[in-house]
Amino acid sequence: MFILKHKSLITAIGGILIVSAFIIKWTTGDETLFAWLMATASVSGVLPIAIQAYQALRVKVVSIDVLVTMAVIGAFVIRNFEESAIVTFLFLFGAYLEQRTLSKTRSAIKELTEMAPESALKQMDDGDFVEVDVDEVDVGDILLVKTGAKVPVDGTVISGEGSVNESAVTGESIPVAKEKGSKVFAGTILDNGTIQIVAERVGEDTTYGKIIELVEEAQDSKSAAERFIDRFSKYYTPTVLVLALTIWLIRRDIELAITILVLGCPGALVIGVPVSNVAGIGNGARNGVLLKGSEVIRELSRLDTIVFDKTGTLTAGKPSVAEKLYYGSYTSEALEYLASVERESDHPLAKAVLDEIGERAVYPVEGTEVIKGEGIIAYVRGRRVVVGNIALMEREQVLLNDAVRADATRLEGNGNSLVFTAVDGELMILMGIRDQIRPGVKEGLSRLRKLGIKNLIMLSGDNQGTVDIVSRELGLTEAHGNMLPEDKSAYIKKLIDEGRIVAFVGDGVNDSPSLALANIGIAMGGGTDVAIETSDVVLMNSDFGRLPHALGLAKATTRNMMQNIVIAVGVVLMLMAGLIFSEWVNMSIGMLVHEGSILAVILNGMRLLRYRLR
Repeated sequence: MFILKHKSLITAIGGILIVSAFIIKWTTGDETLFAWLMATASVSGVLPIAIQAYQALRVKVVSIDVLVTMAVIGAFVIRNFEESAIVTFLFLFGAYLEQRTLSKTRSAIKELTEMAPESALKQMDDGDFVEVDVDEVDVGDILLVKTGAKVPVDGTVISGEGSVNESAVTGESIPVAKEKGSKVFAGTILDNGTIQIVAERVGEDTTYGKIIELVEEAQDSKSAAERFIDRFSKYYTPTVLVLALTIWLIRRDIELAITILVLGCPGALVIGVPVSNVAGIGNGARNGVLLKGSEVIRELSRLDTIVFDKTGTLTAGKPSVAEKLYYGSYTSEALEYLASVERESDHPLAKAVLDEIGERAVYPVEGTEVIKGEGIIAYVRGRRVVVGNIALMEREQVLLNDAVRADATRLEGNGNSLVFTAVDGELMILMGIRDQIRPGVKEGLSRLRKLGIKNLIMLSGDNQGTVDIVSRELGLTEAHGNMLPEDKSAYIKKLIDEGRIVAFVGDGVNDSPSLALANIGIAMGGGTDVAIETSDVVLMNSDFGRLPHALGLAKATTRNMMQNIVIAVGVVLMLMAGLIFSEWVNMSIGMLVHEGSILAVILNGMRLLRYRLR
């Protein structure tokens, strides 16, 4: 409808008429022209409000617009044109400010949508790359991405290399190096280099598309508090209407009755809770934390117990060298021999050793003999190289003195698997390899404790000895090993039955039952489909440091929501008390304070967009 589409213009016209009326009154004293201008401002201003009131009544809802429309009509009847004009202007101007500020709280999803790629360089049948709309890209197409361009789809690099800014997906601004075989995500930006990728997921199926869909759904969801306020408003508004009518019937004071209609508008109460939730979800989206709706925020803020999967959550998920000791006199050569031998092996520990050694000269390996469960014996440049555990060293009669055995005992006590290297019967190197604690986990757990988490529990399929070592290092409340996925979910159920509010943090794959069963499922997702679909909260770049931010943000959002409720209810009570017990409250002042309270709760909610965990 024309009138509703041009509410902002009508608001501006009303403001100009009111200002003009006061200028004429103060300069010329012309009361007649003053009254005409105010009446015109009243009529023009009440039209969009009355239309919205009619639309609400058609669906049997007594909205705020109904109260304001009746108040303005009443003021007009008693020829209080000044009050009616000011009330309509303040109401429309407040709605304008509300819409403007609310749009800012939704800026996170707006930014996500604007950052979505629109075109791609697609390889055609003749081998040339042609720019096409991103909707024309199909799974299996080969695409070229140049420096500064957005990656158009999810896929795998098949040639080239470069650094990709993945902040749109993970919230982490540090560029990630990509080479052949690396995964890339739609919406990320190639900071430097040139790569070719094969499309694996396109359109809404990409990780970026799922993120946009998830944030949109979350921002549109309603919490229990919002649903209560909706029900409250449904009955509250008619109650105010009946109260005003009763006052008029008893005291025959129509101005007092009209003022009650204006003061009773619950606008700030209706808008205060949603704006807090929307701003909180928006902050999370900007920081790589996806919160699946307002109800998730409420539950997350109430947590007292967090249960962690070990591998891939508290630990890195792959073995690496934690400690290394050198015993021989020619260490550099020994490392070259070790690298040469380990290149021949596909054992997980071999890869950890090679990652630790790095780039070194390697030589041909001859006479390789694999001793099952113990290690490898081979010849490198005519020298006999033995790589394996302590049993292999003893079988090969390698001298292990008391100092070496003490080192081995200490490393094993720290949860390491031992890899000895001997050359021509002389021990040269001892490496301790284990799945190490993820960077930032200790600091993150400390922050969780400060945020009020009483129980930090680890569940793992590893043996109890390994689990106990990790638990001691991290200072966890409990740690249980030898647990299958069904054992973990049974343990979660036991905690919930005990009355605890439980979150489970896992990798979103084999821990899906526990993620679904816990009050809050938190996935160290890295953008995987299973993580996004199974859990309530997704830490998009699998950064453990995002978990304290998510918890702190949920608590801040819940506090902010309660603050807005207090502001809204407090203002209505203050105005009603002022109306009953003093003479300073009238219709215009009431509407001004009322609209100010709406703006106050919106601005208070917007503070969450800048939230950072201290």
